[in-house]
Amino acid sequence: MAKRQLYFKRYLLTGLLTIVPLWLTWMVFKFVFGLLSEVSAPLVAGFVSVLGSTWPTTGELLGQPWLISLIAFVITLVSLYLVGFAANFVIGRRLIEGMENLIQRIPVVHSIYGGTKKLMSVLQNKPSGTQRVVLINFPSPEMKSIGFVTRVMQDASGRELAAVYVPTTPNPTGGYLEIVPVEQLTATDWSVDQAMAFLLSAGAVGAETLPFAAEWPGAQANDLRH
Repeated sequence: MAKRQLYFKRYLLTGLLTIVPLWLTWMVFKFVFGLLSEVSAPLVAGFVSVLGSTWPTTGELLGQPWLISLIAFVITLVSLYLVGFAANFVIGRRLIEGMENLIQRIPVVHSIYGGTKKLMSVLQNKPSGTQRVVLINFPSPEMKSIGFVTRVMQDASGRELAAVYVPTTPNPTGGYLEIVPVEQLTATDWSVDQAMAFLLSAGAVGAETLPFAAEWPGAQANDLRH
């Protein structure tokens, strides 16, 4: 009887370890799929509605929710590819610049767009001599959280403070913005890709030892400020 219980626990644990990575992958894919499909879903639904008024059978076939989401997902991917392709040419860059100039004239919207664009640029491009991935004492002094330094600034007394984005796991699109004194940052030698893999896998993907230095180098803080 004890042997059977041992086998049961072993197989149950093996099944759990097999399912959890698949479940996390599915959750991330489901989030990305839903996010991208929602962008083009109204357009696809409107087109299917017009099509159904002329060809009812075709409209009924294409009007299924899962099929609308799939078509919208594909359209969004193709649109993103075309935007990226066009952005590499003069005409495409001018169109994007014209759109950005228009956004800059809209109150509130220009602040959101500018901040989001700056964040994407920070996470994508790592200036030489700086390190974006850090550890901070969050949510308590005894704990460490992975964060991305977005900028370094100064308070009224001249003390350097870092704006650190702390993403959540396994969905890194949500998180916290923490203002942390630079001397309290723990620098790492992780790349953004390595840190994202660690977050998305809930810590399962990563090195056996945490690769971080004991203190934040002052030279890096000065580079980040620029």
